[in-house]
Amino acid sequence: MNLHALRIFHIVAEKGSVTQAANEINISQPAVTAQVKKLEQEIGLSLLAPKGRGVFLTESGRQLTKYTKKLFTLEEEIEKYIEQFKKGLVGKLSISATYLPANFLLPKWLADFKQKFPDIEVELTSTNSSKAINQLINYEADIAFIGGINESHPLIYWKELFKDEMWFVVSRNHKFAKKKVTLAETMLEPFVFREEGSSSREKLVSLCKINNINQPSIGLQMNGLNETIRAVMEGYGITFVSSLEAKEYIARGDLAKIDVEDIRIVNPISICTRKDDELSSPALNFVESIMEKDNSCT
Repeated sequence: MNLHALRIFHIVAEKGSVTQAANEINISQPAVTAQVKKLEQEIGLSLLAPKGRGVFLTESGRQLTKYTKKLFTLEEEIEKYIEQFKKGLVGKLSISATYLPANFLLPKWLADFKQKFPDIEVELTSTNSSKAINQLINYEADIAFIGGINESHPLIYWKELFKDEMWFVVSRNHKFAKKKVTLAETMLEPFVFREEGSSSREKLVSLCKINNINQPSIGLQMNGLNETIRAVMEGYGITFVSSLEAKEYIARGDLAKIDVEDIRIVNPISICTRKDDELSSPALNFVESIMEKDNSCT
């Protein structure tokens, strides 16, 4: 069916006049009449009939108008949606992230983003770095946030957002709380460790090897962050955690940081995107909303 002719018929039906329709779409009256005649011939129905100096809709014309109104209303909605999609006001944002950004950064960032863009559907997947990168490469994620590593990959662009420090923390009543001590002194205290294979535990082991210091004794081993933090808060031992994991407890006074001399261990927190691939509008708006806040990553 000739949609151009159908549109012209629809405008004639809405205006009730060939003259007004011609003025609306800025073509001549004969051209309007010709297009309607062409449509009538194509569908084999009479749509308009003369009435004095004007026209009126035939029964076929009235029935067809019910559908043309739905069709062109839908077209307007589609055009509006496309324009909103281009601006990043609608659509879907898929994010893949490792543990630290997924749990300690993205909740706030996404809450702020949704207040600005309430019609964007957001999906956040928490996974390990390898799977996050694979999801990005396979277009299962628009962007990825990776903590702890900064690797080179031929298909991925890495941008470091900031460096997350690793802290030695104790209960507020511990003898080392807010004190400056040596690494060797710290290692004499019992430690509350995360499960074997955790990144914080591996970093501490490496730190001891580099400084030629014996590893601390394992006072307790916990399988989760909350359990680890809780044990230390209750007054037992030291733990070695990300500043993102500990700063809220320290701000409340539940934990205290130890100032270990000459030791500064950091994790890069990076945003990853596909090389040579434009970000979707929702993803671009999300990245910009992060970057525009001076303190969003601290």
